[in-house]
This record gives sequence, structure tokens and C-alpha cells, in this order.
Amino acid sequence: MTVYSGAQFLFSPLWGQLSDKYGRRPIILMSLVGAGVAHILFAMAHSYWLLLVARLLAGIFGANISTAMAYIADITEEKDRTKSMGLVGAAFGLGFVLGPSLGALFGQVGEYLGSTPPLGKSFAAVVAGLICLANAVLAWQVLEESLPPQTRGGRERKPRLQQIWIHLRRPVAGALQLMYFLASFAMAHMEASLFLLVQDDYQWSLTKAGLGFAYVGVVMVFTQGFLIRKLLPVIGERRLLIVGLVLKGFGLAGIAFVGEIWWMAIAVTCLGLGTGFINPSLSGSISLLTPDEEQGSVMGVNQSLSALGRILGPILGGWAYRDLAHAAPFWIGASIVMLSLVMGVLLYPRLPVRAQVNAP
Repeated sequence: MTVYSGAQFLFSPLWGQLSDKYGRRPIILMSLVGAGVAHILFAMAHSYWLLLVARLLAGIFGANISTAMAYIADITEEKDRTKSMGLVGAAFGLGFVLGPSLGALFGQVGEYLGSTPPLGKSFAAVVAGLICLANAVLAWQVLEESLPPQTRGGRERKPRLQQIWIHLRRPVAGALQLMYFLASFAMAHMEASLFLLVQDDYQWSLTKAGLGFAYVGVVMVFTQGFLIRKLLPVIGERRLLIVGLVLKGFGLAGIAFVGEIWWMAIAVTCLGLGTGFINPSLSGSISLLTPDEEQGSVMGVNQSLSALGRILGPILGGWAYRDLAHAAPFWIGASIVMLSLVMGVLLYPRLPVRAQVNAP
């Protein structure tokens, strides 16, 4: 699992930068085909090392989210930028809900068909690969290039870490990208430890815990696909960001305090709402502060930092859960969110406001 996020950390800026130079469409098509091949290779693997290679390739080609978000930035007006970024989050949330269910279903179908890869439980990865390839065919037919030749940047590629450092040093946008990393880092503490908490302390079954995660996904789909579209014209991007940080911090701290099931429900609802507000607000604001010819590169750095958070968060969260206390990862996550909140308050006067009607 770590090698997948590691590959995304390294390759998200590369895909974004290449899309700035050669256009979004070829990068998206190539990465969709590559992801399909990687999943099918995973399904056919008979050894651990082939599984590792397959996940590495999946991470490399799955890093195309930076290009997809740059595509959205190309085709949306500034006032709709954050709303459109929210749709990306809603799509991820929907996948978070449907993916495990479909994986379990096709895993059972595979076991009915046979027991050795690519059948058995591995059959779910075959279906995932076919979905990617079908997506590539659909994109080939309907996806038009969004970046005109005259706005394509032919900038020299820099080493990955140097490129990230250059972007982080930029005023306002760099601080927002650091907050993007912190949001992923804090969430990864929860993802690594919540399953363990409800199984160890409350004796939840794997199915019950999975339904709990699915509920968080439903909340995020509703928030990013519907709720922010209603709230943005009223309160704008920067207020939505602050509200999201408060809700997410309360949700993580609330999980640490949980004693009754109703309190857990409130805490994870706040967590889902807060995450649904934060991610599109940050992505939209960063995009608004970035020149058109650098959208792919900047979105690549965003996703690279998010992947870094998903690498480091489970390590620290798992250690804290085992060696400190079961509630410790959630306190750490809440503290990270509070740090982001302080940064958001300090940056507040300099944040863009495009979606709010009659903004000051």
C-alpha cells in the first residue's frame, strides 16, 4: 500500500508538468490505459514481487488526478472553480462507497469461477482493470483537449523535490499547499486507526466497521457534490475552508472521546462534512492563485503532498495507537487540523473569493 502512495508522490508533479507542455488529453488517455494494465497484472500475479510491481505501476498511472484537476481548471470560470473541484471529491467519495462493495461482489464471483489468479478473489482486480480500459475508450471518444497550444508551457523539468520546494515557497499558494499536505496527513491518522479502534474497543465486526467507513463516504459525496454548491455563493471559499477545518478538528477529537454509538455518529459526520469542505476549498483557492500555464504542475504538487501525507500518516498513527493510547492518533490528527486552522485564519484576508455573490 505504501509503494502506491510513494509512486503518486513522485509522479503526480511529472504528469501535471507534462500535461502543461503537451496537453491534458494524451496524459489522461495514457494513464487510464496504464492503470488498466496495472490492475490486470495485479490480478494475474502469483508472487509477492509481481504484486508489488503491479501496485507500483498503479500508483504511477493513478497519479493522473493532477492532470484531471488541471483539466477542470481549464474549462471552468473562476467563480465556479471550487464547485467543480468539489465534484472531483464527490467522485472519490462515491468510489469510496461503491468500490469495496463491488470488490467484495466480484471477489465472490471469481471464487465461484475458480481458485487461481486471475480468478478467485483476484477477479475483482480484473474488473477494476476493465473499468479503467472502458474509461479510456470513453475518454478517447468524448474527451476534447482543454489546453490551447498557445497557453502550453515548455518549462524545463526540475527534480521532483526541488519542484515541490519552489511551489511551497510561493506566497499564499505555498501555504495553502502545505495545508493540503496537513489535511491528508491528519486524515491518514484516522484511516489507519479507526478500524482498529472500533474492533478492539467496541468489538465491531469487519462488516460493521466497513459500513461506518461507507457512511463517511456518503457524507463526503453529499457535501462535495451538493452542499458546497449551495453554500459557496453565500459564504465563499475562504469561509467554507474555516468552517471545514473547525468541523474536521471537532470530528477527530470527538472520535477520541467516543463512548456511545450516537457520539461516534456525530463525530464521523462532522469529519465527513469538514473534509468535504476543506479539500475543494483548498484546491479551488490554489488553482485561482496559479497562472493558466502552470495549473498541471501545481495540481501535481498538490497530489504529491497529499500522497506524502498518506505515506507518513499511517506510520505515525499506527505507532501512536500501539505505543501511546488508542485515542492518541485522533488527538494527533485533531492537533494537525488546529495548526491548519491557525494558518487559515492568518491567511484569511489574502485568500481569493470568487464564488460568493456580492463578495466584499
